[in-house]
Amino acid sequence: MSLLTRARERIDNNMTPSGSPLEIPDGARILIVCDDNSETDRLKIILQEQGFVWEWARSITEGCEAAKSGRFQVVVSTPRMRDGSWRRLIDIANHYGLGFEVVLWARTFDLLEWTEALKEGAFDVLDAICEQPIAVEATKRALWAAYLKGAGPNSRTASPQKAA
Repeated sequence: MSLLTRARERIDNNMTPSGSPLEIPDGARILIVCDDNSETDRLKIILQEQGFVWEWARSITEGCEAAKSGRFQVVVSTPRMRDGSWRRLIDIANHYGLGFEVVLWARTFDLLEWTEALKEGAFDVLDAICEQPIAVEATKRALWAAYLKGAGPNSRTASPQKAA
């Protein structure tokens, strides 16, 4: 078994190379971009129970402005909103050289759209109905991938407050 295969298995099983579980590092921040209050509430509960610090943007425009700050390592977004698509977040990351990862939280998404999203830069696509149990693990993996790209916590936000 190759070193890469073993490393991938550890990540898939939420384990560090030393065999300990993946933890959420201090200062890690998640941005939720969603215009549906019920979906946002579900995400908030799932993430908060695991100790994630999050903020909420109610539109793609608001989410893009927040993402430009560089405070976030992961952006969890619904694919389409009234004012645009999640792809704008990828554009922001590329334009400003930000290392955050985008995880899509989709209520309806077909296989073709899922494949396109991954090709266009989404870290993962989660089915909001069936994949709630793995949302935390997927977010942790995205967080660590962002850290590997250099998107660690900003020293100015080292002791963030949870959003209400």
